[in-house]
Amino acid sequence: MDKYRRILVAVDLSENSDAVCARACKVAGQDAAISLLHVVEYVPVEPMGEALLPSVDLAEELVDNARKRLTGLAAQHGLGDAPQEVRVGNIKAEVVQAAEEMQADLIVLGSRERHGLAILVNYTEDTILHAAPCDLLAVRVK
Repeated sequence: MDKYRRILVAVDLSENSDAVCARACKVAGQDAAISLLHVVEYVPVEPMGEALLPSVDLAEELVDNARKRLTGLAAQHGLGDAPQEVRVGNIKAEVVQAAEEMQADLIVLGSRERHGLAILVNYTEDTILHAAPCDLLAVRVK
């Protein structure tokens, strides 16, 4: 099996992102390039009328905050020079599109264990798995 050369690390910026980044760094070793991605999935409550203007400001604030947190996470794992991107949109679509654009050969993301009715819900990692243009490593997180 060939080594991975371009790894996309999709993080949710929760406390579990540390484990996801650590695993990606371990898989990458010295040979692979890592890119970090966080997707802000923001839907305005009132998409029409005057309420849209404050929603736009809120979305920009969420993106700015996410960029700062992503920069901190990257620095914590020695990835300060790695490409970092924050996108707004549907998580599945943005992760798959980012992987295609960078021609990633591996996507690394977190995966939570599900129980009961949660098993029936279509989770992000499942939808990305079926749409991904490359391998996917789902890191089990709590």
